Amino acid sequence: QVQLVESGGGLVQAGGSLRLSCAASGSFSGLNTMAWYRQAPGKQRERVAFITSGGRISYADYVKGRFTISRDNAKNTVFLQMNNLSPADTADYYCAADWRANLGQYEYPYWGQGTQVTVSS
Repeated sequence: QVQLVESGGGLVQAGGSLRLSCAASGSFSGLNTMAWYRQAPGKQRERVAFITSGGRISYADYVKGRFTISRDNAKNTVFLQMNNLSPADTADYYCAADWRANLGQYEYPYWGQGTQVTVSS
């Protein structure tokens, strides 16, 4: 079983930055893909970015150039650096992980409980 714990959310003014972290623990041999999703109030969950253990990265169009995903494989931790935040980025952010190379074709089996990000105007 894999446990994912997110941290780093909070309240920030528009134009500001936050860095989210997600640490994986538990019994597993390796996590191929780690991703960040978000869900705003009244909206569907959407994928923000993912990164594979081999370094393949993908971003949603609305965060390209502002957000950066990275990971520390030795520590089973994934990060999301968020710059130039806007009120539209306000959401609960969730970390997800998969032992497979998951480019979106599978439902992620492991999820964190989420961390709230609020951007004020």
